[in-house]
Amino acid sequence: MPIRTVTTLATVTAAVTVGVLAVAPAANAGLVTHCIGTGGAVTVPNDLYVPAGESCALTGTTVTGNVSVAAGGNLVITGGHLAGEIKVAGDSYLDASNTVIGGPVVLAAGGYGVFLKDAQSGAVTVKPKGTSTVDSFLFVEGTTIGGNVTAGAGEVRLDRTTEVEGNVNTTGTYYTDVHDSFVDGTLSVLNSATGSVVCGSSVRGRATFAGNLGGVQLGPNGSLDGCASGGFWGRDVSVTSTTGGVTVDDNIIDGKLTATGNTPVAQIAANNRIRGGVVGDPPAAAAAARSARAATGAVEGRDDAGDQRATARRSSAVQEATAAGAADL
Repeated sequence: MPIRTVTTLATVTAAVTVGVLAVAPAANAGLVTHCIGTGGAVTVPNDLYVPAGESCALTGTTVTGNVSVAAGGNLVITGGHLAGEIKVAGDSYLDASNTVIGGPVVLAAGGYGVFLKDAQSGAVTVKPKGTSTVDSFLFVEGTTIGGNVTAGAGEVRLDRTTEVEGNVNTTGTYYTDVHDSFVDGTLSVLNSATGSVVCGSSVRGRATFAGNLGGVQLGPNGSLDGCASGGFWGRDVSVTSTTGGVTVDDNIIDGKLTATGNTPVAQIAANNRIRGGVVGDPPAAAAAARSARAATGAVEGRDDAGDQRATARRSSAVQEATAAGAADL
C-alpha cells in the first residue's frame, strides 16, 4: 500500500436505536428534521439538520431532502441514501460509507473534513480556507463522484479505484494526491504547499501542475512517496514552476509532456512512453528519475496526522451520538 494512501478507517459497528426526531418548520415553510443521537433504517421525508456542536450517527437511513451540518457538528452515516445536497459548515465533519448521495457535497471555509468510502455522490467542493484556523481535508476511497472535485484548501486524497466523472481542480491545497483512481476529465493542481503525487491512475483529459512548492511525483521512484506504478494520461501533461523536485517515471502519455521552469529541473525516466515528445529544460529530457526517497519520513508523518484526525473525529462523533440516545427521526 502506498505510504500516502489513507489508512483504512474503523467501521462504525455500534448498534443504533431507531427513533423519531423533532420536526421544526423551516423558513420556507418546509419541514426540517433535527438529528441529535443515533438512528436506523427509517425514511426522513424532508430535510435533515444536525445542529451546531451536535453529533448524528445513522445506519441505513434514507433522507428524501437536503442535509445540513451546522458549525461544529458531525454526521456519520453508513449504508444510507441521501437524495439531495449536503452542506457541511465550519469545523463540521461528514463521514459517509456505503452511502448514496444524490446531490453535491460542499465543505464550507474552515470545515473540518469530508470522508467518503465506497460511496456515490455528486460534485464535491472544498471551499478556500480564508481566515479560518481549521485545515480541512477531503479523503475519498472507492467512491464514484458524479461531477467535479474542486478544492481550495487542506489535504486532498483520491484513493482505491475512486472515479471522478468530471474534472479535478485544486488550488492552494496542502497536498493533492491521486492513487489507483480514475479522472474522466482534466486534472489541475496549482500552488500546493507540499506537492502532488499521482500513481497507478488514469487521467483522460489534460493535466496541469503549476506553482507547487513541495514537488510533483508522477509514478514511482520519486522523493515524495512509494508506489508500484505510473499512470495513463490521455492528453498533454504540463509540470511547470515547481520547487522541491519533479519526477516522471513509468507513465504512458498520449500527448506531449512539458516540464519547464522547475527547480531543480525535472527528472524524466527513460521508461516513460510519451507520444508527443518532451519539452523540458536541459537535462530534464535525458535524465533518469531519482530512486532516492529522502522525504519519505516527513510525508509519512504528515499522512499519519491526517488519518488520526479523521479517525478521532469519527470516534468522538459516534460516542457523542450514542450518548445522546435515540434520535427523533
